[in-house]
Amino acid sequence: MESVRRIQGRDLGESDIEAIRSLIAANPAWHRTRLSVELTRAWNWRSASGRFQDMAARSLLLKLERRGAITLPSRRGTHHPRRASTLQASLPAAAPIAEPLAGLLPLHVGLVPPRHPDRPIFSGYLSQHHYLGYRGPVGESLAYLVRDCQGRDVACVLFGAAAWKTKPRDAWIGWDDDTRTRRLSFVANNHRFLILPWVQVPHLASHILGRVARRLAEDWQTAYGHPVHLLETFVERERFKGTCYRAANWTCVGQTQGRSRQDRARELRVPIKDVYLYPLASPWRERLCHVEA
Repeated sequence: MESVRRIQGRDLGESDIEAIRSLIAANPAWHRTRLSVELTRAWNWRSASGRFQDMAARSLLLKLERRGAITLPSRRGTHHPRRASTLQASLPAAAPIAEPLAGLLPLHVGLVPPRHPDRPIFSGYLSQHHYLGYRGPVGESLAYLVRDCQGRDVACVLFGAAAWKTKPRDAWIGWDDDTRTRRLSFVANNHRFLILPWVQVPHLASHILGRVARRLAEDWQTAYGHPVHLLETFVERERFKGTCYRAANWTCVGQTQGRSRQDRARELRVPIKDVYLYPLASPWRERLCHVEA
């Protein structure tokens, strides 16, 4: 019987992997993006909204390469130190902001898609000031740059694809593996949340989380043609207390186990994170577990 492995939500047999190898060998001029695009077309790999899953295919190819199953063409993109330094130099000058929240209202929470004029500013802030850094979006994502009533930049918020599997979240929702595979696209992850380091305003973070949560479902529907019903985030316990998420009514449902998903031998330890969830609208659990009405 052909062995089957599950990668990126798909069951792959040796014949599938051999087909990928053949696709790579038959098209040596194709770059990685072209390969992922052609693979989604060949498999008719689509999301719940009917969109081709190009970025999921890219992730699958990278995972297969890390496991030694395939060899991808060399990356075309390279890091340009001059470009990075130019980006940082172009960021607006920072003046301290330390005043009551009322003095900043109303905030402007603006979407910054990839080609928006503010996108380099958004990316620069995260690259320079977020402890995880930032290399750019992967798959479906929404980026928000937050400014106060005077037009001063105060925060960056990034939502993207949900984590593939996390026990506390899946148990809280009531997901089994098959249901998670079918419904995962209806969950969005708060990948980055940055209050700019020169901004010291009590209650600002929880206020921003509330503002973004109220509009994200509509923004996601507009951008990607399908809704999201639940938000998630992971908070490193040794770094943060999750205070702003609790103040914004997010629920801590448990902790990660402190292991990397790439650590097959269970020897590599990674920071333990609290798992926070925020339902957007009822009946969210029914929508995540069953076919929508």
